[in-house]
Amino acid sequence: MKPPLFSTSSSSPTSLLIIRKARLTPCLFTLLAFILFVTILYGQDFMCIFSQQLQLVSDSNKPVPRAMKIRRKKLPFAIGKTEEGCDIFSGRWVRDELTRPLYEESDCPYIQPQLTCQEHGRPEKEYQHWRWQPHGCDLHRFNATLMLETLRGKRMMFVGDSLNRGQYVSLICLLHSIIPEDAKSMETFDSLTVFTAKEYNATIEFYWAPFLLESNADNAVVHRISDRVVRKGSIIKHGRNWKGVDILVLNSYLWWMTGLKMKVLLGSFDDEVKDIVEVSTEDAYRMAMKSMLRWVRLNMNPKKTRVFFTSMSPTHGKSIDWGGEPGGNCYNETSMIDDPTYWGSDSRKSVMQVIGDVFSKSKVPITFLNITQLSSYRKDAHTSIYKKQWNQLTPEQLANPASYADCVHWCLPGLQDTWNELLFTKLFYP
Repeated sequence: MKPPLFSTSSSSPTSLLIIRKARLTPCLFTLLAFILFVTILYGQDFMCIFSQQLQLVSDSNKPVPRAMKIRRKKLPFAIGKTEEGCDIFSGRWVRDELTRPLYEESDCPYIQPQLTCQEHGRPEKEYQHWRWQPHGCDLHRFNATLMLETLRGKRMMFVGDSLNRGQYVSLICLLHSIIPEDAKSMETFDSLTVFTAKEYNATIEFYWAPFLLESNADNAVVHRISDRVVRKGSIIKHGRNWKGVDILVLNSYLWWMTGLKMKVLLGSFDDEVKDIVEVSTEDAYRMAMKSMLRWVRLNMNPKKTRVFFTSMSPTHGKSIDWGGEPGGNCYNETSMIDDPTYWGSDSRKSVMQVIGDVFSKSKVPITFLNITQLSSYRKDAHTSIYKKQWNQLTPEQLANPASYADCVHWCLPGLQDTWNELLFTKLFYP
């Protein structure tokens, strides 16, 4: 009997490999030919897919696109994120008797007398019992302990006008109750007010700079002037006081609303003959926004710090804007505007358009806090006549309270506590 062609027990590995190669060669040739044909036909598509995969899964020498970096990078202080597709600035006000107000006016000694409405005779508290409810999601509940622990060894600063100071004081009121009395303090040094939480080695500060740029209204006490002038390219004067902060909250709007024109100084306030030009409010405001963004880009480290910009705070000086009687304003208003499409005067739109235009063209990492629309509904939340009056009221004013009602600033507790809930959400859950 002839021996078998090969035997698994006696044949060498070399002979097996030769036989297998002989059998597979036609198949390999066909497969290689097919791969070559597909590669030539669809090579560009394969390279595109391959390069995308490399960018997603490896740290190659090729730079990852900027947009992809932003999506992948975790922002400083963030511990989570807001639900996908949730716009926390779009929603409605809901009545809340259980959790509102977040603190009592009498329990917070840091509220300025311009904002203590109950102390100055406001007869009702309806304005204190509203909570902002975004469409389709919820705001994260303000957590004072988390906020203070995050600020341990750090500085947080609000920079801007009296409206930003109101938000600053609101935040202090939200935090101070969990700090022992002998472990906190508040001091003012010219334009700077500093609240210190000693056990946390943390400060929360407010810096008066209503235009952000240098201006003739920079005195934190004496600044009630109508002929307002800003100096072009001068943000460094104030900005040197903001360096080194870890969380910066900026605003600037109200002081720009002096009319159709704004005076801009091209030289120095020390010049004997001052070179002043008049430009449109929109152009002057655009100049300030660009200066602000440039300063943030050069002075704030996006890997360690966070910068926020709070949009314009609406006023309610003309009741005809919301269908009220001519000649009225926020005085005696105890209910909010229930028209979800209400916006307000056209002057606000032009400024918001400037903000949108400048921010959309910038790559500087600033978080925009859009408090404008949700605050526009709250004609009931202003201090109105229930505040400290700096000047003696005339008999004519006393006979017509609407004539001296403050329809710019807000009672505390109240609307500005919601601004800080939005800030809290964007800081920890961007």
